[in-house]
Amino acid sequence: MGFSKQHILSAGDFEFADDVVPGEADGDKWRKDTRKRVEPWLSALFQSEHLSLLVGSGMTTAVAYACGAKATGMGTVEFNAPHETELNAYIAKKAISMGRGEPNIEDQLSAAIAMQMGLEIAGLKTGANKKTEADEWTAAIDKVLRSFLESLLETERAVAAILDAKPEKAHSGLQLLTSFLLSFASRTPSRERLHLFTTNYDRLIEFAADLAGIRLIDRFVGTITPIFRASRLHLDMHYNPPGIRGEPRLLEGVAHLTKLHGSLDWQYENGMLRRLPIRFGATADHPDIPEKPSETVMIYPNSAKDFETAGYPYAELFRDMSAAMCRPNSTVVTYGYGFGDDHINRVLTDMLTIPSTHLVVISYGFPGAAKPHGRVGTFLSRLGRPHQTTLMLGNHFGDLGTLVENYLPRPAMDPISFKMSELLQRRSKPGDNEDDAKTAEDLFQ
Repeated sequence: MGFSKQHILSAGDFEFADDVVPGEADGDKWRKDTRKRVEPWLSALFQSEHLSLLVGSGMTTAVAYACGAKATGMGTVEFNAPHETELNAYIAKKAISMGRGEPNIEDQLSAAIAMQMGLEIAGLKTGANKKTEADEWTAAIDKVLRSFLESLLETERAVAAILDAKPEKAHSGLQLLTSFLLSFASRTPSRERLHLFTTNYDRLIEFAADLAGIRLIDRFVGTITPIFRASRLHLDMHYNPPGIRGEPRLLEGVAHLTKLHGSLDWQYENGMLRRLPIRFGATADHPDIPEKPSETVMIYPNSAKDFETAGYPYAELFRDMSAAMCRPNSTVVTYGYGFGDDHINRVLTDMLTIPSTHLVVISYGFPGAAKPHGRVGTFLSRLGRPHQTTLMLGNHFGDLGTLVENYLPRPAMDPISFKMSELLQRRSKPGDNEDDAKTAEDLFQ
């Protein structure tokens, strides 16, 4: 299947590719018919033995848009430092070679950090100024990082403010996010827990998980300022049912969370990596927000050289990702991830060398662009494993509201729905299966 069409759906033996989806006249019928094909397919995939969800910056953009808030921009910025013209020319060339087209702030910061390290080795002075060019770049990088960090908090603050001032508007976005997460996290307790991976630095996922009652487990241990631990103990949560002793059962709604690129509330302190108690949407003058973010663990991956992921704690985080994904009977779902990080793409490629694995790609894309699916289409074309991939591409399938309301399966841990379905099956008469199926479908809508 080519990737020139705006909307692409490939789920099992069901395929759709067109520049438009059916309009108002036939749209409802088309969505219902499509749901009957897509929802059971996704339900089966979500109940795979191992399930992972990879979320990128598109998730933050989708939630902020649904809430009516402004998401953090990823456009280029100015450093006002020596050799900036050469740096911008370099990242523009690299962006084209990567298939991105236009460079963004992460490209700039990756190149700026590399330049700062080179200038520090060279020790070049800046004329009469006693500072070196490396010192100027260090100050410029800290200024840009600080501004970026404040913009992340501004997005969080906007969502929190809308939640207080216009709860119905905020709920339209946050409720979509909680429903989205529950579709994955509400696996039957006999299955392994959901592994949730994100490249985002904000904490919208944690905030939505709190609202949904999803219990997140990560590598941090502690209460006041949790400390990152390198040991993988496979911690879980159990409960004791009434009247049963010595037979604890797994608690529903538990997921493992890994923030692959760090978080705005992570910081080194006394040789240890800690998660600081920064309030969701804190103001820029919060005392725990670092003045020099380059000394914290917020990183900006370079798709050409991902050597920074070999350091602590990123080696641990990426080992967790590869260990969770590269297993038989494993399904990985991506949403809002642009396939611009080679160190992540490599893991996904290695995973699909196992025949029983499956990759589900859900992407909003770039409507109207010459290449509406950009790096997503490039990665999938090179991958060449159509029987192991499910595609939901385009602004129709990638829209968070449309996706949650029309295509994602309902939470799988609802015993009442299961019981109702069993009763309908038992009460059906020979030849009435079609009518009963319609009744069940209507009740589940």
